[in-house]
Amino acid sequence: MVNDQGELDLNFIKAQTITFADIHSQLTIHETYMHRCLELAKSGAGYVAPNPMVGAVLVHKEKIIGEGFHQQCGGPHAEVNCISSVKEVDKDKISSSVLYVSLEPCSHFGKTPPCTDLIIANRIPEVVIGCRDPFKEVDGKGIEKLKAAGIKVAYGILEKECQQFNKRFFTFHTKHRPYIILKWAETADGKIAGDGTNRLLISNEQTYRLVHKWRSEEASILVGTNTAMLDDPELTTRNWIGPSPIRLVVDVDLKLPSTLKIFNDKQGTVIFSKIKHEEKGHLKYYQVTEDVNLVHQIVNALYQMKIQSVIVEGGASLLQSFIDEEMWDEVRVIKNEKLIINNGLAAPELGIKNAVEEIKILGDSIKIYNHELG
Repeated sequence: MVNDQGELDLNFIKAQTITFADIHSQLTIHETYMHRCLELAKSGAGYVAPNPMVGAVLVHKEKIIGEGFHQQCGGPHAEVNCISSVKEVDKDKISSSVLYVSLEPCSHFGKTPPCTDLIIANRIPEVVIGCRDPFKEVDGKGIEKLKAAGIKVAYGILEKECQQFNKRFFTFHTKHRPYIILKWAETADGKIAGDGTNRLLISNEQTYRLVHKWRSEEASILVGTNTAMLDDPELTTRNWIGPSPIRLVVDVDLKLPSTLKIFNDKQGTVIFSKIKHEEKGHLKYYQVTEDVNLVHQIVNALYQMKIQSVIVEGGASLLQSFIDEEMWDEVRVIKNEKLIINNGLAAPELGIKNAVEEIKILGDSIKIYNHELG
């Protein structure tokens, strides 16, 4: 604590019953267990959306007696699984333990009962929270309910890390749109496709597997008409263990043949068209209009459908449209550093030079750009 002159307030220091070393130690302990919460929460990636990924740890005298994470949308929350995991021999310790949870416990009835009620019922005296929940039904209400029950609450532990961990969830509820990732592969001379109709394979097999991993982490995947027609992609995660995203395709005039892989029944597909608005089995037609910006119509439609994230994989025109509208959060550019084709379709122009991360996989380099940091 400092006074108005920016100097240490010695009276404040003397009034404390713990030393600064103790404070530092306590923060370190909180951060350690919060890191464990995030580690647990990762296991729910791809399975809990539109819910956030959450992990929880129950600690008694610096010993973990229970752990849990949110495993599936509609299933028990992290706090429930954590408390349920406590062994019978340790049940009597729950009421004298500290519960760590990466996101504010819910205080409302949804698909499951409020986690705050469970915490109160188990007489847990202290709860340490990573960050507040931006969902309007929670957003501070869980913290207030716990405090009103006499529970000691601390929050903001690794706050930025916890918010970044659920960046899709936070973007959806604070910006009212999905988290948007643009991805493409380009040659060493900046081409995204060749001149001919044959598909140009740019990235290597290991990078291709990484792309399928990326797909498993997002709620949806979007391509344009030409990409669907020329490449005939299936847009699934067949080369990675994990759920496939909802497939989205722009087909304004409904000219794509039904024999394309994107229309098979391996996953649901949403078609953006100006012709019709209906649902047929695993296919959903969402009507767009010509007098409104297409990118904004797609983004608004995804928000209405409660789709929290989308990875746009092409083509160049569609990707450039998102860039021009500044409607993106991340860009992931794969470059084959040896392949030069001279003539071909130019890659999108991002206009940002500084990548926040670079990955090397054999002859491929992957640069990741962040819009807010750009």
